[in-house]
Amino acid sequence: MRTRWLFADGEWRTGASTGTIAVDDPATGERVGECPRGCAEDVETAVRSARAAAPGWARTAPAGRGALLRRAAARVREHAGELARLVTAEMGKPLADARGGVEAGAGTLEQYAELGPLHGARSLQGGWGATDLMVREPRGVVGVITPWNDPAAIACGLIGAALATGNTVVHKPSERTPHTGARLVELLAEDLPPGVLTMVAGDRSAGAPLAAHPGLHLLAHVGSTAAGREIAAAARCRVLRENGGKDPLIVDAGTDPKQAAEQAALGCFANAGQICVSVERIYVHRSVAEPFTTCLVAAAEALRMGPGLDEATTLGPLVDRRQRETVHGHVRAAVAAGARLLTGGRIPGGPGAFYPATVLADCTDDMAVLREETFGPVAAVRVVESFDEALALANTGEYGLAATVLTPSLAHAQRAWRELRAGTVKVNAVFGGAPGGAAQPLGASGEGFGYGPELLDEMTHTKVVHLAAL
Repeated sequence: MRTRWLFADGEWRTGASTGTIAVDDPATGERVGECPRGCAEDVETAVRSARAAAPGWARTAPAGRGALLRRAAARVREHAGELARLVTAEMGKPLADARGGVEAGAGTLEQYAELGPLHGARSLQGGWGATDLMVREPRGVVGVITPWNDPAAIACGLIGAALATGNTVVHKPSERTPHTGARLVELLAEDLPPGVLTMVAGDRSAGAPLAAHPGLHLLAHVGSTAAGREIAAAARCRVLRENGGKDPLIVDAGTDPKQAAEQAALGCFANAGQICVSVERIYVHRSVAEPFTTCLVAAAEALRMGPGLDEATTLGPLVDRRQRETVHGHVRAAVAAGARLLTGGRIPGGPGAFYPATVLADCTDDMAVLREETFGPVAAVRVVESFDEALALANTGEYGLAATVLTPSLAHAQRAWRELRAGTVKVNAVFGGAPGGAAQPLGASGEGFGYGPELLDEMTHTKVVHLAAL
């Protein structure tokens, strides 16, 4: 069992924090391990180490930084099975999905290893006797606070972009997946100079002092909206945030109900609904509502609920029983307010934090399942009379992360991507897209570019240089 959780100056240390957090397997309830709560003293040690390493790392040639990132990506791939098992043990994701997240993280590291050396600026057209440039420089020390639902992929993206552009990093992984975070840091830091990548473990006892630390030059956070707002309020530097969503799915008239239900089931139930861009509310045209709902119930009931290490599992547990209570509370309140429970919606007996794929019909706009982020395997369905009504309802609420429309109409598809207020709009597929996408979330869902080449811009600041001859 790991006993040292503070990584600074290239080595693991025993931190100053005395409190501990238990980490239990959400499928079995068995103890995976414990990590410290973290404290301001641990944060100070990590930031001091990163600040000391920052000048030397900034002077390292971009190609040299890229070469080290490629080696780190190779190690992540080599240990993908080990990392995936840690993810499954700590947050319950089925093993194949967990490995997919690790592989995606390695791919992102490779992407930034290539893009980093190419990330430049431009020359300006000034007078003949002078040279004018706009150059990109690293910001300095970047704090990276990552969530539990896809811990390897998200951490690799933010850490990779920061390192590729010459920043040093202080990473705080989620207290729900600390073993994954610590092992990932070990793999990434193996060839890096001491202090370039540091880590502090813990919950908000570590996160709060990190967010407010005056030694950071940028803070990147992926997680809940509530936490994101606290971090933004406390930070003394620029903040990048990808936070919660209440992503709508529109099922238009003329859409094949079986295909639409398959997409809806994927969007609602993948990773037990614990994805930032999960489908959280469905607006289906009345003309296809009945067959669509029937097919969606069948898709939900076809999922096999079980532990993530079982290859037959297609629906793992929620991350813990606290999250299960939140999800079940939304379902219970919706049924009490008149929604029809078509399948699921009952807490199973036995160990763990399992919750079945659930379909609710006759949902209304005042229900939490259509307003607040549920973050669980719940499909909340509302029937609409027209595409106009669906668009209007999809644009309600404070979030603006992503939205999906399923339609055979090119005209409706065109209207959807233009009119839906979301950082990402998907037509006829709930997931997917070319690599390198860098959407900006809207409203309560966050701010700033996440991922893609534009993330390199966020990790740097622009300096204008005027060189004139005397």
